[in-house]
Amino acid sequence: MGKNFVEENINLMENENEDIIHMYEPLELNIDEKYQYIKDGKVFSFFSNLLYYGLAFPVLTILNKIVYDLKIEGKENIKNLKSGAISVSNHVLFLDCTMVGLAFGFKKVYFTTREGSFKIPFIRKLIKLLRAVPIPTNTENKVHFVKELNKAIQKGKIIHFYPEKALWPYYEKIRKFKNGAFNFAIRNDVPVIPIVITFRNPKGIRKLFKKKKDVTVKILEPIKYIDEKDNQKSSIEKLKNQTYQAMQESISSLNI
Repeated sequence: MGKNFVEENINLMENENEDIIHMYEPLELNIDEKYQYIKDGKVFSFFSNLLYYGLAFPVLTILNKIVYDLKIEGKENIKNLKSGAISVSNHVLFLDCTMVGLAFGFKKVYFTTREGSFKIPFIRKLIKLLRAVPIPTNTENKVHFVKELNKAIQKGKIIHFYPEKALWPYYEKIRKFKNGAFNFAIRNDVPVIPIVITFRNPKGIRKLFKKKKDVTVKILEPIKYIDEKDNQKSSIEKLKNQTYQAMQESISSLNI
C-alpha cells in the first residue's frame, strides 16, 4: 500500500476524520455505564500480561524487524517516567500501535481505539487482552469513558491516543489534532509523550526486494504545560499546539 494509494484515497475522502481502510464489523458492542474500559483485576491482568509479554511482545519484535526493519529512538526520554501520562502519535499504519507498545517496553500502555474495532469477531477479545480501550460513540457513554480513564491516569496508567483520529497509511506529514488527549493531560496534570512514526527507504539487501518503506519510531521529550494564568480551555489548546509543533519539527528535520 504505497503513497499513490494514500493520495488517491485522500482525494476521495470528504473529511480528514475518515479512515482510508474500512474493516468488516459484523458484531454489536454493548457499552453502558457498567462497562469496564480498563480491566485490572488479578485474573485478567495475569492472562493479559501472559499474552502481551509472553507471546505478542517477542513475536511482534521479530515481525516488525523483518517487515519494517523497525528502529526505536528516544527511549531515554521515558526512562524516568513515574506518573501516569498521555502518549500520542501519528496514525500511519494498521498496526502502528504494536510499534508504540514495543517502544514503551515493559511500561504498561493502554491504547484507545475506534469502537468499531470491538465489532470484529475474535479480534475484539484479543485486543481487549492486549489493552485496547474502545472510544464510545454515544454521548452518554463518553461520560463514563472519561471518568474511567481519569481514574486510570491518576493510578499511574499510560493511555495512548491518536489525536489525528483517522488512519492514513504511509502518510508522511502530521495532520490536525483533536483536543481529547490533551484534555486528559491537563485535567490530570500529567505529561504528554509525543511519538513520531516516520518512514525511510530500505537499505542494503532490503532495497532489492522491499517496495514499501521501513519505519522509525521516535519518542520525543515529554511535554507538560503549566501556566496558572490560563483557563482550562486555553491550556488544552496550547498543549495541543506545542505537541503538534514538536512532532512537526521532528519530521521536518528529516527532510533537511
